[in-house]
Amino acid sequence: MPTPYWTLVKAHCEPTVDGMEKADITTLKAFADEVSRRGSPVLRRKQCKALENFASVRLSDNFFMRDFLYSEVAAVHGIPNIPSDPELAIKAGKGLCQILLEPLRATFGHIAVRSAYRSTAVNGYCHRHKLGCSGNERNCHRHIWDRERAADRSGPHGRCLGATASVVVPWFIPRYEGGTSWQAMAWWVHDHLPYCEMVFFPRYAAFNLHWCENPVRKIKSLVDPKGTLVEPGMGNHLGDHSSEYPGFPQLKLW
Repeated sequence: MPTPYWTLVKAHCEPTVDGMEKADITTLKAFADEVSRRGSPVLRRKQCKALENFASVRLSDNFFMRDFLYSEVAAVHGIPNIPSDPELAIKAGKGLCQILLEPLRATFGHIAVRSAYRSTAVNGYCHRHKLGCSGNERNCHRHIWDRERAADRSGPHGRCLGATASVVVPWFIPRYEGGTSWQAMAWWVHDHLPYCEMVFFPRYAAFNLHWCENPVRKIKSLVDPKGTLVEPGMGNHLGDHSSEYPGFPQLKLW
């Protein structure tokens, strides 16, 4: 990973908490609390406006909060996908968008978001009904953007902010379907972006892209060869891997 890029990231895009009026934040927090107690109450006019303002927050040059809120499970089952801490969700979303998604978009073009933010209610429902979601504790600072990873959790993270989006890079689809391994995209990201974790999936080589304040830089896959491709302590964690992704474009900064 080139040192100048890390330096540029820190100087250019420290995530901040802004973009919403305090009254809207208070309204959304109260509504999220009502959801946790009563299920799916009817949105009142004031709450509707606050939610609209939240969805309109610009996380980076090309991404808005609305881009990350849709959930098929939430829509079908009527579960509001609303954060209990909008300020934390905005700050985490800005980290994900400014530090990872913008340079990915600048380099490869359009990035399709497949799944991103989940409220604890939505994620908990998915987990209980075995719909492919880890539990709420596991997904804190991943898909649940408005919950930090707890300080007493084991592992290298400690307490930190984070956000995950499952994305597809359309530029890569014809190459993947033509026989290029998912590992090519994995190694390109590993060499160029300060990600925390990635998990690859079979369809379109979609992957979970995780940003956090203390990046581990670990890649796993549900595509053959399955398992862990790289993590700290492995011999392939450092160094240049450009031979694994011939023909890929040079990193472009937004």
